[in-house]
Amino acid sequence: MSAADHLSPATRFLDLPGGHTLESGVHLPQVRVAYRTWGRHEPARANTVLVCHALTGSADADLWWGGIVGPGRALDPGEDFIVCSNVLGSCYGTTGPASPAPDGRVRWGAGFPAVTVRDIVAVQARLLDSLGVGRLRLVIGGSLGGMQALEWAASFPGRVETIAALATCGRHSAWCIGLSEAQREAIRSDPNWRGGGYAEDEPPALGLAVARMMAMCTYRSRESFEARFRRDGRGAGHFEIASYLRHQGEKLADRFDANAYLTLTRAMDTHDLARGRGEYEAVLRSIVVPALVMAIESDVLYPPAEQEELAALLPHARLARLISPHGHDAFLIETDKVNALVREFRHRERDARIAV
Repeated sequence: MSAADHLSPATRFLDLPGGHTLESGVHLPQVRVAYRTWGRHEPARANTVLVCHALTGSADADLWWGGIVGPGRALDPGEDFIVCSNVLGSCYGTTGPASPAPDGRVRWGAGFPAVTVRDIVAVQARLLDSLGVGRLRLVIGGSLGGMQALEWAASFPGRVETIAALATCGRHSAWCIGLSEAQREAIRSDPNWRGGGYAEDEPPALGLAVARMMAMCTYRSRESFEARFRRDGRGAGHFEIASYLRHQGEKLADRFDANAYLTLTRAMDTHDLARGRGEYEAVLRSIVVPALVMAIESDVLYPPAEQEELAALLPHARLARLISPHGHDAFLIETDKVNALVREFRHRERDARIAV
């Protein structure tokens, strides 16, 4: 089953006129963006919320973040015009390694050029231009989505009113880069890997599954695994935790593209708000939009110290702490708690606008 088989019938597509030139200078002659929307524009188009997904996410924010997006939720289609697009380099409808190559090959594969979080945001900006959206009331996301929210505030400060960056960082740490490289090596070590790519009919499902197993150990926490699995086994040295990790790996290999995984983890590794802009602390202090920065106390991938640094350096940031045993994935699991934090932040910012 390919990633395309998972596309929602509500998915819409935009082909960017003239393609798109990346931050590296490489020109993509054809760029298609898959996106979904909920709600309606206000006449002044001032009620738009952009939702940014994480590493293996899609434009279906109502499915993977249903506790946040929906009637009566923090992101309410009755009040907001909500947009979520699949990111550049992914495989859920937006141009990436699984897309047809311009030279007639079946797909780009490993030859897809490197992209950055800034490239992802630049493509989102062009999508919003096509929808007639000039200014965003809120940009929100967790993990890679949080990186996008921060990059929006740095790249397009005049277009963003507020941001919410959850369980994320201002630049990728050596810790995260090392973990990503180990996962990429698992894909490259797959027996079906061929000279930087793989045979069209033999995708490296095993390598991608192993990469996901490794990632899951950082998406959750020791406390979460101990509480759920302990040392429970199935006999003969087979443990429930091992079965769970294999299942998670197989699920991702069934729905995601290995080269897209390589592309997006590299994009995350190059994430640095200060790249080409100056000294890191000074760059963060120049981002003056009101920001909600959320830390998850049990997150071992992006530990709270990183969000504390962001909140200390961003001039108008509010630090919120999510108490959960579920680690990094808590921003996707503890949706009632996240919903309450985002709703409170939005109410405060709305009241501040009214007061002005």
